[in-house]
Amino acid sequence: MSSQIDHLLDETRSFPPSADFAASAVAKPELYERAAADREGFWGEQARELLHWHKPFTNVLDWSAPPFAKWFDDGELNVAYNCLDRHVEAGNGDRVALLWEGEPGDERRITYAELTDEVKRVANVLAGYGVGHGDRVAIYLPMIPEAVASMLAVARLGAIHSVVFGGFSADSLRSRIDDAGAKVVITADGGYRKGRVSALKPAVDQALSDRGDGEQQTVEHVLVVKRGENEVDWVEGRDHWWHEAVPAASADHEAQAFPAENPLFILYTSGTTGKPKGILHTSGGYLTQAAYTHRNVFDLKPESDVFWCTADIGWVTGHSYVTYGPLANGATQVLYEGTPDTPHPGRWWEIIQKYGVTIFYTAPTAIRSFMKTGRAVPQKFDLSSIRLLGSVGEPINPEAWMWYREVIGAGETPIVDTWWQTETGAIMVSALPGVTAAKPGSAQVPLPGISIDVVDETGSEVGNGNGGLLVITEPWPAMLRGIWGDPERYKETYWEKFEDQGYYFAGDGARLDADGDLWLLGRVDDVMNVSGHRLSTAEIESSLVAHEATAEAAVVGASDETTGQAVVAFVIIKESYLAEHDPAGLATQLRQWVGEQIGAIARPRDVYIVGELPKTRSGKIMRRLLRDVAEGREVGDTTTLADTAVMSIISAQVK
Repeated sequence: MSSQIDHLLDETRSFPPSADFAASAVAKPELYERAAADREGFWGEQARELLHWHKPFTNVLDWSAPPFAKWFDDGELNVAYNCLDRHVEAGNGDRVALLWEGEPGDERRITYAELTDEVKRVANVLAGYGVGHGDRVAIYLPMIPEAVASMLAVARLGAIHSVVFGGFSADSLRSRIDDAGAKVVITADGGYRKGRVSALKPAVDQALSDRGDGEQQTVEHVLVVKRGENEVDWVEGRDHWWHEAVPAASADHEAQAFPAENPLFILYTSGTTGKPKGILHTSGGYLTQAAYTHRNVFDLKPESDVFWCTADIGWVTGHSYVTYGPLANGATQVLYEGTPDTPHPGRWWEIIQKYGVTIFYTAPTAIRSFMKTGRAVPQKFDLSSIRLLGSVGEPINPEAWMWYREVIGAGETPIVDTWWQTETGAIMVSALPGVTAAKPGSAQVPLPGISIDVVDETGSEVGNGNGGLLVITEPWPAMLRGIWGDPERYKETYWEKFEDQGYYFAGDGARLDADGDLWLLGRVDDVMNVSGHRLSTAEIESSLVAHEATAEAAVVGASDETTGQAVVAFVIIKESYLAEHDPAGLATQLRQWVGEQIGAIARPRDVYIVGELPKTRSGKIMRRLLRDVAEGREVGDTTTLADTAVMSIISAQVK
């Protein structure tokens, strides 16, 4: 463990909630008591209190075939009805659901009644394309209201959505469409990003065309939102404009109830094998925990709050805290299309001022980039509406936490630092803002109803003051129900290590301080965390090797002030390529290549052309040593290398 992490864990500052905040807080200390007294009964209460059940459940948890849980499985509900219709029926149809801001400055205010109407029409359009219960729909859209409407329309039909981040390439999109067997793709001509239109429809056309193994087989229809006004190709019969199809559809659509274990979505996350894993989530348990955490962690008062989670819907944070949690709770929220620095570095603060945002949830990466530009930028705007701040995506360092509280939160706003994953579906560890004395940089405590521990390699508790592996010791409602089409990989990846104890382990290291508060130490495997996005080294390496110049590649995550970790690649060039080409400029080409193959988020910060890679005698690449070089440290123990001189040569080449 590095001294830097040890130093971070010495944090002694503590910020209890103000008496006023605690007095009016949604979540009280009794939540912990209720959950501890009867965990399953507690989750049953939450499900009944927060959701509408068309058919009430009598079973809370079926854990008879671990690791495959069933929650509320004899109950029936409709996820979209819970997020829309019931609020309208309760007389809140005029409440604003989405305060949408486009990057160029265009805006839309969409009420619950209007969003319900749109979702019913989209559901009818999709039903007309043959989408029904259990079918898969791929969604590849910018951050526009149609993205939220598409997710809910798919859920309304009992179908399954697979949202693909709009920054992913045609190849990444194709592999996800193929794996899910999607019947329909919903996309846009393009969306605004960094002051210009980023095209999306052309990537869909490429993804569906012959990529060397024939045309895509399962997609029958493509529904296209006109947003960027960029020119697009058109396939008659397959492609349909949203603005023609949706308004023409009927707004009558009755939400049918589906079993609580009906699959809701597949979300692909990087796997250490390089093949993305389709994480599967179902309906009742997921929606219960999304609504429960959104209400209690963010102290939500839906009548008066304006909530803003800055995540893209292509990531799980956008599923749980843009679409499902806020809308299930009847909240009003901001949806913003663009980047935080376009057209000026104060764009986010301008939006907070404009809409009176009261709860703001973003990533430490964004906070660190704002620290770089300085406090003078946010201080130009009135941020006094903010009463709660949140962070998500990776551990937040205490310095960034303090800056966030002082500069954005006026030195008094509570911060909830949340730990969870694509796989967990919803927040697992976080302060409760009216109860917990917040500690800068620590995720702190499992939420009521969640059971977390830190253990050693044998599964034994390490106890306070020690570090180890973060495990979840009891099933939770929003847990993944497996990997799409690959139950064995699910067991292998998350359960095999602590199979005897029945613990879930997804590769994060953690430490408990003297108070028993949890500190995340990052991932213990080779999945990197770049700007809160988990990226597989194997996926990026296979992309690099696909380039005609590359013989071999090793990728590591190196610490980066802005993004948490940055991708650094070490590449060996084919001699045959060198015989015919000048390697000048090749590193830049390879960076661009990865961006095209996988997406800009995976583009290496640095590409080093090297003559050899450090390998053990068995041929395993020693990435630990490459990380030392990438981070400018003295290279560690090289005794296990087949050729111990390799590292000094690499170090010299990098300098």
